[in-house]
Amino acid sequence: MPELVGIGVSPGRSAGPVFRLAPPPALPEVAPPVTDPDAEVAAARSALAGVAAALRARAASVSGAAAEVLETQAMMAADSTLATAVAARVARGSAAAWAITEAIAEQRETFAQLGGYFAERAADLADIGDRAVADLLGEPMPGLPSPGEPFVLTAEDLSPADTAVLDPADVLAIVTRRGGPTSHTAILARAMGLPAVVGCPDVVTLADATVVSVDGTTGQVTVIDPGEAAGIRERAAADRARLAALTGPGRTADGHPVPLLLNVGGAADLTDDAEGVGLFRTEFLFLGRTSAPTVAEQQAAYTELFAALGQRRVVVRTLDAGADKPLPYLGLAQEENPALGVRGLRVARANPTVLTDQLTAIAGAASATDAQVWVMAPMVATPAEAAGFAQAVRAAGLAVAGAMVEVPAAALHARRLLDHVDFVSIGTNDLSQYTLAADRMSSDLADLLDPWQPAVLDLVATCAAAGREAGKPVGVCGEAAGDPLLALVFVGLGVTSLSMSAPSVPAVRASLAGVTLERCAELARIAVDAPDARTARQAVAATI
Repeated sequence: MPELVGIGVSPGRSAGPVFRLAPPPALPEVAPPVTDPDAEVAAARSALAGVAAALRARAASVSGAAAEVLETQAMMAADSTLATAVAARVARGSAAAWAITEAIAEQRETFAQLGGYFAERAADLADIGDRAVADLLGEPMPGLPSPGEPFVLTAEDLSPADTAVLDPADVLAIVTRRGGPTSHTAILARAMGLPAVVGCPDVVTLADATVVSVDGTTGQVTVIDPGEAAGIRERAAADRARLAALTGPGRTADGHPVPLLLNVGGAADLTDDAEGVGLFRTEFLFLGRTSAPTVAEQQAAYTELFAALGQRRVVVRTLDAGADKPLPYLGLAQEENPALGVRGLRVARANPTVLTDQLTAIAGAASATDAQVWVMAPMVATPAEAAGFAQAVRAAGLAVAGAMVEVPAAALHARRLLDHVDFVSIGTNDLSQYTLAADRMSSDLADLLDPWQPAVLDLVATCAAAGREAGKPVGVCGEAAGDPLLALVFVGLGVTSLSMSAPSVPAVRASLAGVTLERCAELARIAVDAPDARTARQAVAATI
């Protein structure tokens, strides 16, 4: 049977007929003349405001990463810069729908050139434009197909607004032509437990109703006989049930403990059997606002999560924002290359109050609850930065300070970082991007962003060795930790904990339980010695 290959970004397997996401509305070939520019501007602003309101409503109906993504997109739709650009286009003679299309295209080009997080947002801008144009033309909003049966969703790419509201009862799996391991499609598919493959160029050749099997671990999409689909789904369901029945802490077959923690955006993302939280993303408090949240607002939100955890561990990541995740009220200057600019901990250089207020709120919530509160800073690059952050954490009355390893400099000097902090946690998404110099939204370079890249694994090994020497924990909080095969490699390299979306935990728990620590070390050697990411994955899979 024909086989297509992409990048598996959300583990699991399913099968069914493919149906493609409906294309966005097309502008008529002839634009109407503009007889009342004020009316056109008003119509365009009304359409954009409607899109922003709809996105906020969707954000309110979901939680965690999905809510954060939609709130950010709503901010983009309501941004005054976009409204001003649309008005300028109307002044040049473009009707409302055309003015929005032209202004969006111009901003997308700018975002793509900026790279990094801005390049990721280019697809979000396109979706905003499509929705606003649909409103102005009186056309149906871009949306999901409704074939009347469960299906495999295929698309050029998926917008956050569509991905966040997928119903797993209808959508069996996702396959997109574009996107990479850190795209919104990947992040949200993992959060929902849907098998997903991205960066699969040949998926656009499949006609609607073609029946395929999708393996979100290996990235294989195979055209199959329609009669095989039900059996594949039944076996996948049986596997999920078997995995869900496995409970207890993460550990290898010979009893080596590996805490399996969660990546969360709030208390709603917790599960009863979670061993703790390895990444609490605090950005959700700062999005969709015109001013920073107060200490009291922050403390209330942190207290809710900490209290829900009881005495379990929670690792709080301080605000991971800046010029690459624009929050206008931070007062940061525009940069030519935001991915290499003022973001994460670096925001404190320009606006130290943001960090000190956040640490004060975290400390207040910690003192009011029994949770084991650890705090870590994103985008730490030097031992001096680690030392300064640790000092600030302890000055706030918090006992455990850590640093995220997201840039090669931090990995190479992990031992020096650990002279100052109590732990490090590896963010595989950014570490892959910076190590391979590959923009996170470049579909043509998606293979370089694969966390199986041996160069990235070498840096993980360097961090783990530093942790062993210092006698301090080294975790992985990137979503790569949720790959059941790669989790074995990380443990074999010496990683001491793994943090992931809740749906990924059962498969990782079962994977660890099936091998010894010594076997994990053997698998790690196989992966590191491989010439590339695909070979590494295939070689490890072949030995399990």
